[in-house]
Amino acid sequence: MASTPAPNLRTQSLREQFGATLDDVVMQLSNFWFGMSLLAFWGVMTLIGVIVEQERDPGFYIANYAPALARLILRLHLDNIYHGTAYIALVGLIVACMTLATFKRVIPARLPPLHPVKIEKVPLHATIALPEDVARVRERVEAFFRERRWLVRKREHSGVEWTFADKQNWARRGVLVAHLGFVLIAIGTTMYWAWGYNGDVTIMTGSDVTIAQNGTRLHLDRFAYQIQPIETRGGLVYQPIDYVSDLQVTPRDRTPYPAVLRVNQPLDVGGTLYYQSSYGSAVMFALTKDGKPVAGTPRAPLKEGEGFTIGSTSRSIRYDRFVATIDQNGRIGADPRPNNPGALIEVADGDQLIGSILVPLERDLDLGNGYRLRVGRSTLFSVIQYRHDPGIPFVGLGAFVLLAGLCVSFWCVPARLYVRVDKTPDGSSVGIAATTVKGFEIFEEQFRSLVEALRGGLQEPPTQSKNS
Repeated sequence: MASTPAPNLRTQSLREQFGATLDDVVMQLSNFWFGMSLLAFWGVMTLIGVIVEQERDPGFYIANYAPALARLILRLHLDNIYHGTAYIALVGLIVACMTLATFKRVIPARLPPLHPVKIEKVPLHATIALPEDVARVRERVEAFFRERRWLVRKREHSGVEWTFADKQNWARRGVLVAHLGFVLIAIGTTMYWAWGYNGDVTIMTGSDVTIAQNGTRLHLDRFAYQIQPIETRGGLVYQPIDYVSDLQVTPRDRTPYPAVLRVNQPLDVGGTLYYQSSYGSAVMFALTKDGKPVAGTPRAPLKEGEGFTIGSTSRSIRYDRFVATIDQNGRIGADPRPNNPGALIEVADGDQLIGSILVPLERDLDLGNGYRLRVGRSTLFSVIQYRHDPGIPFVGLGAFVLLAGLCVSFWCVPARLYVRVDKTPDGSSVGIAATTVKGFEIFEEQFRSLVEALRGGLQEPPTQSKNS
């Protein structure tokens, strides 16, 4: 007696279980609401990247955010979210889910094959009895739908001829177009992840900087700004209306050329956009002890927020901010246009702030113990942001395609009619059923009107030609 091949049965059972599990996973990944949840999560992550400054030094977040929030940003790598593994993996998962949904759900539902249906089982159905023969009725049914611009196609199934009529059949592809739009957006995002970069640089008047990512050198010849006083209900305010950087731009391995960079008018250099972000005044400081320069004093002008230690002591000087106007009482004036300018200086001992003092430019400050601080002239500097994103054309095109696909999907109602003409003892019977991609209720009134028009058209006697 032959024994049962148990290993083969076990292998077949494992294959069936694996196949069933795989089908469940595929159906879950292609689920509409699962895909919408992923898109919502992707939108939240993208919004975080817009709100949180990207690709800055850790000290920037510690200085500009609450301590707990700064730690959260750095630990979760929200400071470089677009280049993070989680963001790229999420985009890849969304593309995979949309691909599965397209082939598993959208195409079968939106582009169904021309197969017959049980007309009486379809919620939208009707029957019209006629005394004419079947062939003549079929011709008149076809002519009726063609006159109303329906796409008419005939198929024979099991010896029975069916007529399929479609309205706005092209609109069935709206969801597919929307999916294509998101794929284009994903391509643009991936291109930025692979080849894009951004950052900002600060350039003192008369100096230059080199952009590390592309080798472009920027030299600031002159910086100018314009402030306009505006009278409001709350009083006089001073509104910056323009600030401009006159640059010498030297792309890598190319000849330098002059360029003007101003607010809201980015400068394009080899596909990298440069934006006039902000500006400020740097101040030169000189520290002496008993009339002799103190080692370690910065030789370059300090920007707001920078400082240095007073010799070998535990005390330090910090340049807090530039003051354009010092009034007659020695206090900070409201006018930001330079008129008796000065610098607000903070003195600290370790981490303990001792005090602050407003010192006019070109003046000395006695710090005690033989130390004197010379507050020198101010130098304007320009803060320039730059961004290179080769994926922008794909993102823009993808957004347009996505919006077009969604508009088509929401506003258009593609409908399909299934028509079967059968022979009866008294002539013929026309069975008609309708389906749409949005359910039956939305097409119910149109279907009723269409059936009445078809009934009236078929019950009228056919038109006789003059030669008959």
